[in-house]
Amino acid sequence: MEVRKKFFHWMTWLLVGLLVAPPWAIAQGKQGTEELKIFNQEELDQLLAPIALYPDGLLSQILIASTYPLEIVQADRWTRQNKNLKGDALTQALEKQNWDPSVKSLVNFPQVLEMMGEKLDWTERLGDAFLASEKNVMDTVQKLRLKAQEAGNLKNTEQQKVIVQEKIIIIQPAQPQVIYVPTYSPAVVYGPWWWPAYPPPPPFFPPPPGAAMYGAMAFGAGVAMGAAWGYAWGNCNWHGGSVNYNVNQNININNNINRNNYAKQYPSGGGSWQHDVNHRKGVSYRDQSTAQKYNRGSSSEAAKSREAYRGRPEQGSQNLSKGAGGDRTSKPGTAQTRDLQTSKAGQRDIQPGRGTAGGTGQQASQQKAVGAGQQASQQKPGSAGGQAGQQRKDNAFSGIGNGKQTQTNSSRGSASRSSKSSGGRAPSGGSSSSGSRSGEGRK
Repeated sequence: MEVRKKFFHWMTWLLVGLLVAPPWAIAQGKQGTEELKIFNQEELDQLLAPIALYPDGLLSQILIASTYPLEIVQADRWTRQNKNLKGDALTQALEKQNWDPSVKSLVNFPQVLEMMGEKLDWTERLGDAFLASEKNVMDTVQKLRLKAQEAGNLKNTEQQKVIVQEKIIIIQPAQPQVIYVPTYSPAVVYGPWWWPAYPPPPPFFPPPPGAAMYGAMAFGAGVAMGAAWGYAWGNCNWHGGSVNYNVNQNININNNINRNNYAKQYPSGGGSWQHDVNHRKGVSYRDQSTAQKYNRGSSSEAAKSREAYRGRPEQGSQNLSKGAGGDRTSKPGTAQTRDLQTSKAGQRDIQPGRGTAGGTGQQASQQKAVGAGQQASQQKPGSAGGQAGQQRKDNAFSGIGNGKQTQTNSSRGSASRSSKSSGGRAPSGGSSSSGSRSGEGRK
């Protein structure tokens, strides 16, 4: 009887072990599912809507470059400071910059580079989505293009050719040497938006003056393929759901590029694009799965780097989703604009020709000012020096340049302490004890 009881007991536990997965296995499976679903389809549609109708060549450069947000910021600042560089001079200057070729190629489109540099949250999320799944991003672009075409807003114009091959929609420049960047409202160009909880963002650019209108799309002046476009090596591989590259692409546009310098990242002969963690410049990855893929864990140093290039606290990495799909940086006077201005101010160390000497001088000045304030505030309560210290609590910089007054206050404070120690009375201030109580009340 006892043997039979033990047998049934053992069989019961065996069945439980077979039918119920161990807790660690359940946790692992749940974690893996969460990491695979980094961006849902609603977020991808919302995220890619502003650029899905860009020409394929420009779109592929934007997707690659978005994975290097810090270099985008650097290139944007650099381009603003070097607007007059053209031709060979531009080539020589770009060759000295240690940026990914995709980032360099966008120098040919200052408006696009400026948009990506200012909309850092959007740029970073775009890069995160592309790193998480190139195929999901490429498929979403095709879905959006089909929506625009069905709405009658994606068609051949004087600026672009729309080619359909095996259900794949390709957008190419009508003139091989000139690229037109379309301007459109995502809320209009795709027809009625299908994700009410994830509304489309407003247009990234307003229609330029005198723009040619074709339905819901506007085209301004075309951009000639200049020297910087010689670094445009990306190509949309729609059927493969990825971006390919060709290091010898656009060689006729700029044959002064030393392409051997990029042989390690871009081997000759081309192939599938590979993310280069070195161009990430320490910016942390969004999720642990991507970080492990590139052998970069989500360390505290990487997190600090992410905040450094933003120039402000992350604030939970607020995204475009759930009603926040609007332009987070374009409205003047808003908190987002002030954050962006803080970001620009915090990026002085990456601007060419501007070192950290100014920042060091300012830091030294602040330390000197704070030291002066602290010295004054350490006087005994009830003394004139204590009062001066209390006044400086509201503004540590208010005593700068008043050294003589500070010295006088210090002497009067010393006299007060001497009087207290000798049992005498504090001059013109009642007893020192009452002065102390008065000082305590002011704390």
